[in-house]
Amino acid sequence: MEANIEILKDFQQESNQLIVQLLQILEECEDDFSQVKRLEDYGQTVDRIMGAAKSIAITVSDKDHYIHKVGDYTALCKAVGYKASQIKGNAQFYNVAVALLLDATEMLSVMIENIMDSKKVDFKAQFSATFLDRLRWVSAQFGAEYKGSVDIHKNKPQKLSQNDIDELLKKLGLD
Repeated sequence: MEANIEILKDFQQESNQLIVQLLQILEECEDDFSQVKRLEDYGQTVDRIMGAAKSIAITVSDKDHYIHKVGDYTALCKAVGYKASQIKGNAQFYNVAVALLLDATEMLSVMIENIMDSKKVDFKAQFSATFLDRLRWVSAQFGAEYKGSVDIHKNKPQKLSQNDIDELLKKLGLD
């Protein structure tokens, strides 16, 4: 089944508004380690894009359509955002994570901009080797004590492991 144009337009409009919020959060966090907990807000906001993308993706049979990639890519952004919100005593690492999220959010904006015609943009070409190396390095710095999402079930922590992040990169064709 092809993607419903009206649904994609609504998704695009809502996502663009959320991206403005994401960038605002990151700009407020930039070089201000006291704002580390605000990155949880980033994770919650990008989660809204992820949820909508994954819901729409269920109805789109073309597995190369950007809506599938947006769902997986935002899962990476969410995991990094939540994990970075838990950084303690390492302002340098925090600054690297915020810079990575700024770059990632700008790339997400390009993906959303091209959601209607994802065939015209080479997905892999958007991601520089430097960006992917930084993403791998940042994600490798997070130990098991870093949660990948908000723990709403106190007895069942929700964690996104390094293997999960590597699997998402592979699914995106960015491994």
